[in-house]
Amino acid sequence: MEPGFFCIHRSWGFGQIQAYDEGENRIIIDFEDKPGHSMDPAFCVNTMDVLPHEHILSRSKTEEDEVKEMVSKRQADVIFEILDKLPNKKGSTQEIERILKILLGEAKAKKWWTTAKKHVAKDSRIGMPVRKVDPYFVRDEPVNREDEVFDAYFKTNAAGRKLRLVEELVTAHPSNDAVKVHLSELIEDFSSFIAETHQLNLLERLHAAWVRDDVLTILERETDVEPMPDELVAQAPALAELANELPGPYQTKLLELIERTHPDSWVKVILDLFKNSRGKFTTESINYLYTRAPIEEIKTTLDRWLVEQNLKGPVLIWIIKNRNSRKFSKITADLINPRLFMAILYAIDYEALHTAGTRRVPLADLLSDDQELIGDLMAEADPETARDLANSLLMNQGFEELTKMSILARVIKIFPAVQSLVDTTSDQKEGDTLFVSKASFDFRKKEYDVLVKEKIPENKTAIATAREHGDLKENSEYKMARQDQTMLMARKGQLEKDLALAQITDFTEAPTDVVGIGSTVEVEDGSTGESITYHILGAWDSNPNENILSYKTPLAQKLLGEKANAIVEVEVADNSQSWKLKSISRYLDRK
Repeated sequence: MEPGFFCIHRSWGFGQIQAYDEGENRIIIDFEDKPGHSMDPAFCVNTMDVLPHEHILSRSKTEEDEVKEMVSKRQADVIFEILDKLPNKKGSTQEIERILKILLGEAKAKKWWTTAKKHVAKDSRIGMPVRKVDPYFVRDEPVNREDEVFDAYFKTNAAGRKLRLVEELVTAHPSNDAVKVHLSELIEDFSSFIAETHQLNLLERLHAAWVRDDVLTILERETDVEPMPDELVAQAPALAELANELPGPYQTKLLELIERTHPDSWVKVILDLFKNSRGKFTTESINYLYTRAPIEEIKTTLDRWLVEQNLKGPVLIWIIKNRNSRKFSKITADLINPRLFMAILYAIDYEALHTAGTRRVPLADLLSDDQELIGDLMAEADPETARDLANSLLMNQGFEELTKMSILARVIKIFPAVQSLVDTTSDQKEGDTLFVSKASFDFRKKEYDVLVKEKIPENKTAIATAREHGDLKENSEYKMARQDQTMLMARKGQLEKDLALAQITDFTEAPTDVVGIGSTVEVEDGSTGESITYHILGAWDSNPNENILSYKTPLAQKLLGEKANAIVEVEVADNSQSWKLKSISRYLDRK
C-alpha cells in the first residue's frame, strides 16, 4: 500500500494511493468520485486490491496512449493483459467485465467486449470457456484455435455445441489446409449426427444441414445428402417463424430455396414472409425481392396492404426509414401519405396492447424521434383527415402522454384547427386531488381492469375480424367496432386520469366545527323552510336515494368550510337558491 500504486476498492472503485498519515494511521487515496479519501489500513486488507504498475488499469494512467492503441487495434492483447494479472492467470466473464468497465466506462465496455470476443477466440495464447461457467485462461503453450475446435467437437455430446463448433471452422479460414483436413475428418460424423439425433429442433436441423452442405462444398463433394434443406423447410408448420429465427447468413439460403422450390409462386410466398417479418429478415427479404421480383408486383402488394390497414411494425419501420432512399423510391414514394400514418397508429396501438410490462414500442419511438416524418405523412392530407388522425393519436395507448402531445403539436402546426381536439374544458384542474372512499375507488379500479383486460382486447379482435371482410369504406361491422373503440378508449383515458388523482380517505379526519369532507349537515331550504340532512362524502360517492352528496357538487362546494348558521347561495341552471346551515356532525358518528 505504498504511495503511487493504483488500487481497486470494493465500494469506492478505482483509485491511486497518495500518502500515508503515520500520526493518524490512515491511508489517503484519490478515488475517481472521492478524492483525498482517508481510510484505516486494517479495513483495506479484505476490501481493496493493490495493482502492480504493469497492470492494464495502472498503465491506462501511466501509458495512456499505448493502452488506447491496444484497446482500439489489439483487443485480444487487452484480454491477455487482464488474464495475465489475475490469480492463476484465469478469470470469469464477470471478472473480465469488472475491469473493462473501469478501463472503458460502463456504457462502452459491453459493446467493446462483444466485438473483442471474436478476436480473443482466434488468439492462440488464450483458452476459451467450454461452458458459460468456465473461465478464460492464459495457455501454458499457445494452441491453434482450429485444432482446439476440432478436439472440442469430438469431446462434446451436446448437439447445439457440435453445430456451433463446425460452423466456427467453416467461417474461420476455409482455404486453410489445416481447416480442410479437420473438416474432412469430421464431416462423416457430423452428417450422421444430423440425420440421427433427436436433440435438434426443426430450425436447428435446417441450420445444421446448411452448415453440413457448406462443409461439403469446401471439400468439393456432392451436397445431395439426407436430410436435405428443402425437405426440412417443407416440414415447417410456420415458415415465417422459421425465417425470422434463422441466423442471418442462412436467411438468404432460405429465400433461394423458396425461389427454387416454388417457381410459379415464390414472389407471393416471400412477400407474405416479408409482411410477417422481424429483425434482420425484414431487410433480407425485401432486398432479395427487389433484386429479383417485378417491382410493380411488390408495389401493388404494398399498396393493397396499406388499404387493408394490416401492416405490422417491422415493415412500417422499413418503409419509414427507406422513404427517401433512391434505391427503393419506386416502391416507397407513393406509400408516404395519411393512410400510412393511420397504419402506423394502428400498429402502435396493437403492439402496445400485446406488449407485456413497460417495454417500449420501437415504431412509436421512431414516429416521435423522426422530426420530418409527420410533415411527410401529412403532405397530402385534408383538414377532415387530419382531424381523424389526431383523434386516433389521442386515443392511442402506445405513447406516454407528453410524447403524444409532442406529436400532436406537429400535426397542429400543419392544421391549426386540430387544436380544438385538445381538451381544455374539463372542470377538473390538472393536478387537483380527488378525495374518494375506498369502496368507490375499488369500484372504478375494477371497471378499469375489465376495460383493459377484457373489453378493449375483445374490441381489437372485433376490429381485426371485421377488417378481413374487405373494403373498409363499405364495412359496417368495421365502422361499428371502430366507434366502440372510440368510446372504450375515451373511457379508459378518463379512468386513468381519475385514478391517478384519487386519494383514498376513510373520513376520520372530518371536522365538527366547520363543514368538511365526511360531514353530515342539516340544511334548511330558504324558499320552503324544509330541513334536509345531507352526507358530504367522496368525489365518487353520490347517492341521491341516501342523501349522499359528492363534495364536488355545487351545494357541497358552497358549504365546505362554513360554520353552523351560515347562509349560502347556490346557482343551479341559472336559478339562485338559498340554504341555511343548521347543524354539523360527522358522518362516521351517525347512529
